[in-house]
Amino acid sequence: MKKLPIGIQTFSEIIQNNYIYVDKTKEAYELITNYKYVFLSRPRRFGKSLFLDTLHEIFEGNEELFKGLYIYDKYNFEKYPVIKIDWSGNFKTIESTKETAIRIMKKNQKKLRVECESKTPEGCFDELIQKAYEKYQKPVVILIDEYDKPILDNMDDIERAKQNRDFLRGIYINLKANDRYIRFAFLTGISKFSKASIFSGLNNLEDISLNPTFGNICGYTQEDLDTTFKELLKGADREKTKEWYNGYYYLKDKLYNPFDILQYIRNDFIFRNYWWESGNPFSLIQILKEGDYFIPEIENLIVDDMLINTFDIENIRLESLLFQAGYLTIEKTEEDPIVGGIIYHLKVPNREVQISLNNLIYNYLTGKDTSSIEKRNLILSLSKGNVDVLKQSLVSLFSSIPYNNYVNNTISNYEGYYASVVYTYLASLGLKIVAEDVTNRG
Repeated sequence: MKKLPIGIQTFSEIIQNNYIYVDKTKEAYELITNYKYVFLSRPRRFGKSLFLDTLHEIFEGNEELFKGLYIYDKYNFEKYPVIKIDWSGNFKTIESTKETAIRIMKKNQKKLRVECESKTPEGCFDELIQKAYEKYQKPVVILIDEYDKPILDNMDDIERAKQNRDFLRGIYINLKANDRYIRFAFLTGISKFSKASIFSGLNNLEDISLNPTFGNICGYTQEDLDTTFKELLKGADREKTKEWYNGYYYLKDKLYNPFDILQYIRNDFIFRNYWWESGNPFSLIQILKEGDYFIPEIENLIVDDMLINTFDIENIRLESLLFQAGYLTIEKTEEDPIVGGIIYHLKVPNREVQISLNNLIYNYLTGKDTSSIEKRNLILSLSKGNVDVLKQSLVSLFSSIPYNNYVNNTISNYEGYYASVVYTYLASLGLKIVAEDVTNRG
């Protein structure tokens, strides 16, 4: 039986060492034959890095790795020089960001056997593209993983985030300047910053994040679980697994986060918040602190194209962050009958995110957490229709909230604070809740 590829983002290692691989080479083939500049946004741990490394192996001409996969007999596996930028490192100062960029450029120089004269990362990137083209007499492939990490790692310090953004802009602008030397460019990240702020002038960068053709480019479908993972999921509760981990939707099929499923199988079908616990939602708390948000509205958000697709450091919107980070997903779309364009209805994707997200917000609003025993007893009481226990729990809840927690909270000027506390308290139990979606606040 094949092994679980937990934490493995290297395509060759997965194929050569008998790990499970869910074939995404159909999407890869579609991209490399029909596109030139591509951007993909997906939440963390969703398979972006593995897909990018798959493209790397294709453009390196490693045909043998793809035997039995969709692309194998359809592509000629011509070899191209590849520049790969993987943003991993320390970005807490602009100096450390530049040092990381220099290290990345040196690694590419060594691999391509070319040498930069420029001492700056942006100058070296420009040289790398041109010198690789001249040396190999072929256009260059550029793969950039987590293009936005130096910015996102500094969302607690907006000025530092801006410095890193401006520095990255100086690097990425070389894509436009060297168009004649480039065969294909693929960039991944969590957020989609506006073209004006990061990719100034690169008007031909095509965002496939919400293109239905590539809706399944990352993530596992139910069919994947029923076929590729069939033997490994023997004995698992199919419907409960779907309730806990399925639900991400990018306009094709409903998807599971791969990290969840692999950890769920590894841990003998124990339901836990695997994906959530692997991240740090610090920036979400920062935004909650700065805005007056009525939390029950999270389950009934309706947004337009601009809001769902844009992330702006100077004006971070909660809706954009929640969607791009994977805390919300698309429920359905419709045409706007008044002004045109597409309207997106958003929702929390599954039970894992529902429990974790609402518990996080509940802790922020109240300054306290609820014990698992307390939650368990309340759920049992509600299942038996014992409303008195709920009443007692709510009275106890509000009496235990420190006075300063709500008088210092701007939302406490409204009834919405109390509604938000009750909502997040119940939602953090994993209960299905219909939020107030018709009447006005209060």
